[in-house]
Amino acid sequence: HWKVLFDQFDPGNTGYISTGKFRSLLESHSSKLDPHKREVLLALADSHADGQIGYQDFVSLMSNKRSNSFRQAILQGNRRLSSKALLEEKGLSLSQRLIRHVAYETLPREIDRKWYYDSYTCCPPPWFMITVTLLEVAFFLYNGVSLGQFVLQVTHPRYLKNSLVYHPQLRAQVWRYLTYIFMHAGIEHLGLNVVLQLLVGVPLEMVHGATRIGLVYVAGVVAGSLAVSVADMTAPVVGSSGGVYALVSAHLANIVMNWSGMKCQFKLLRMAVALICMSMEFGRAVWLRFHPSAYPPCPHPSFVAHLGGVAVGITLGVVVLRNYEQRLQDQSLWWIFVAMYTVFVLFAVFWNIFAYTLLDLKLPPPP
Repeated sequence: HWKVLFDQFDPGNTGYISTGKFRSLLESHSSKLDPHKREVLLALADSHADGQIGYQDFVSLMSNKRSNSFRQAILQGNRRLSSKALLEEKGLSLSQRLIRHVAYETLPREIDRKWYYDSYTCCPPPWFMITVTLLEVAFFLYNGVSLGQFVLQVTHPRYLKNSLVYHPQLRAQVWRYLTYIFMHAGIEHLGLNVVLQLLVGVPLEMVHGATRIGLVYVAGVVAGSLAVSVADMTAPVVGSSGGVYALVSAHLANIVMNWSGMKCQFKLLRMAVALICMSMEFGRAVWLRFHPSAYPPCPHPSFVAHLGGVAVGITLGVVVLRNYEQRLQDQSLWWIFVAMYTVFVLFAVFWNIFAYTLLDLKLPPPP
């Protein structure tokens, strides 16, 4: 379909059409295009200094796919967007206001906010973060009933017997490096993680999709348990803080790096509140780690997983959030951080295989 349409404006089969013809094409199809998208495409047409647009760029744009050079072309364009800002539009429905709110919460550029506002269909919905949250709550309630304890469950003598908890003596059971997120130290631990997952994770997933946000979340979870196995070798791990801290750290870093462009309300106050909550949760984890254990000689769960999540958030997470609807494989910084993450994972795997024996470390007995 696009080839036939393109050839109508390229009778010589050169593979290029003039920006003037492209503008004519957009004008003739203006009734089929969302107004925000139309002005974006017109801005792109004006940004081509050579006056030509290639076939691949044409297909990518008309089929609603944004090439790696899309944003740069828009920012360098010499046509200013004429319509009013998305925030100034009136008469929106409740769902439209929600989508607009999410756009302003997560995206730093007006051009991206308009593109997202016109493109979002809620299909699929933000299922990943909601599913993970529901599973965490379900497992917590089940453990609370079976242990007869909801506050500081981690102090119960039978807590570590659960097959989902990461335990250093059972580190060969590889599923524990991931499934520990379904076990929480208590309702105070679960509560903050759930709130952050829903308030930060769901809007991010609505904008960037389940694949990208799920990748950052799972990478933070795995990095958290591996970091504990390297830096706090005798301690178990519980809780989803590795994944939560990866998402929140990426979001906060993205806001700081694009401070002037982020138009979310009370951003300084909200950042301060988020940092205070994260610090309180981290302080709780540190206190619990060094509190006299309920199952000596094994200590209480480690706090190092939080730091592993932060490291993932300010590296892989930031690259994901800064490249809305652009291919990550075209970003050199993405491959640098992927390589760093891969090296860390391989190092941690070999550390778990050999270091415990070489260091002659005395581990607590299995639960």
